[in-house]
Amino acid sequence: MKNINPLGLFDDQFLMEKLTKLGDPLQKLNDYIDWRIFESTLNEAFKDEVRDLSKGGRPPFSKLIMFKSLIIQSFYNLSDDQLEYQITDRASFKRFLGLKKSDKVPDSKTFWFFREQLIEKDIIIDLFDIFNEVLDAAGVFANEGKMVDASFVEAPRQRNTREENKHIKETGTAPENWKEKPHKLCQKDIDARWTKKNNITFYGYKNHVKSDTKTKFIKKFKVTTASVHDSQVIEYLLTEEDEGQTLHADSAYTGEIQEQVYIEKKIINKVNEKGSRNKPLTDEQKANNKEKSKTRARVEHIFGFVENSMSGSFVRTIGIVRANAKIGMMNLTYNICRCVQLKIAVSMG
Repeated sequence: MKNINPLGLFDDQFLMEKLTKLGDPLQKLNDYIDWRIFESTLNEAFKDEVRDLSKGGRPPFSKLIMFKSLIIQSFYNLSDDQLEYQITDRASFKRFLGLKKSDKVPDSKTFWFFREQLIEKDIIIDLFDIFNEVLDAAGVFANEGKMVDASFVEAPRQRNTREENKHIKETGTAPENWKEKPHKLCQKDIDARWTKKNNITFYGYKNHVKSDTKTKFIKKFKVTTASVHDSQVIEYLLTEEDEGQTLHADSAYTGEIQEQVYIEKKIINKVNEKGSRNKPLTDEQKANNKEKSKTRARVEHIFGFVENSMSGSFVRTIGIVRANAKIGMMNLTYNICRCVQLKIAVSMG
């Protein structure tokens, strides 16, 4: 069949213009985010690993390109193999990273190793905090109140026996017979836990977040196993900066211990009240809960964006240390996307 549209000199330019017109989300990130804010932290963390190129060999990939690749991975919830494939295949991904068609793309093992280095150097939380500091300096945070909530982040389900699961739960260690098979052991997650909510079973971890009520930016987060109750991390999430502010949360965050935390932290308690079998909520309490929920429900928008716009919250890694890194990147990516949303809204009047 004859090609009625032969290759043209400006085909790549026309393709980029078409992608932009169609609303390429990654291009919007590039338009509104100054990625240089992360560069000094990344370079400082890897300063001892700078190679002497005079000795030959291929120059290493820019740490900023590697970091932005992990942003792509978080935004589209891709595996390392899929990340390599999609960057190689998609023009929009290459444009986001500043790569040309002729440029070499990092392979999946390079992405894995870079993330392992970030974990080892413990700088993902630093990158998260740096972005929030930039937002704070720009006066973006409204600081009119906080919301807290938690969401399940599922992990690959383990096919263990009841006895094996019991041993892991009671001791936090792998069964002895697993140690005889190191290849099996390295694929087993002994940190993730099973739990049930509303008759639905979950396996994995929890992402506990504290967010700004007005802007819906995540201010602080904590990663735990799925079996940890939401209220158990409330003391960690609340800090001195929350003093005098309102706190909105669902009834899972009620209780004598939690009430004492709110008093000590000098928080204005707007947490939904919870009834009991012998003491049901009064009509007035129900009405108050309904009013409080108008604000509290805004925290659900965060998890809704992660599930719907970021292809869901699911980790493919083994262990809570790596899960913490993946979820930390997910929360940072959400904040970056939320920042772009607000900037676009402001620019449109």
